[in-house]
Amino acid sequence: MSKHHYSYLALGDSYTIGESVPLHEGFPYQVVQLLRKSGKHFYAPEIIAKTGWTSAQLAEQILHSKLNESYDFVTLLIGVNNQYQGLSIQDFTTDFDFLLRKALHLTGEKNKQVIVLSIPDWGFTPFAAKKDQLAISAQIDAFNQICLAGSNKAGTHFIDITEESRKVKKDKSLLAADQLHYSGNMHAIWSEKVAKIMAEIS
Repeated sequence: MSKHHYSYLALGDSYTIGESVPLHEGFPYQVVQLLRKSGKHFYAPEIIAKTGWTSAQLAEQILHSKLNESYDFVTLLIGVNNQYQGLSIQDFTTDFDFLLRKALHLTGEKNKQVIVLSIPDWGFTPFAAKKDQLAISAQIDAFNQICLAGSNKAGTHFIDITEESRKVKKDKSLLAADQLHYSGNMHAIWSEKVAKIMAEIS
């Protein structure tokens, strides 16, 4: 088993590509580096993500992307732009259900090899200083309830990274230079959580 090379598909938005940090500091790449250091054989992560994407845009891109028939692991982190743009939570629920079903299909219905990450709370960043932080946080929590409920129903892993994202108010080292996205240090925290789950299965 140790000789098997594992594949990993990361689906998402700016948080998945690591907006404002070097590519290798985004959490998908840090996940793979952690696993390689522990002796696991992993291909470089395949990433379908773009800054600004909503759940519908991610779903649309997946439909038009040439993907492998299957992947050993898939992570899904999406929803912040739905909240930011004031889009319907009902539509997000439908989109999220589609994305999760797609992720499951791509792992051969191996639900423990699909990992959902919660949506970070940008309301605590300096970018949101003049906005209603309580309202943003409440909305992020509502979207995350959809993610958690969907994940629980499908039996996939769910990782809460929202609480970590709220630490930027006191720890500026977790912020990227744009004062909205997160630094390599924050991505390292996320990657440890993801890698721990993958290490138990690979």
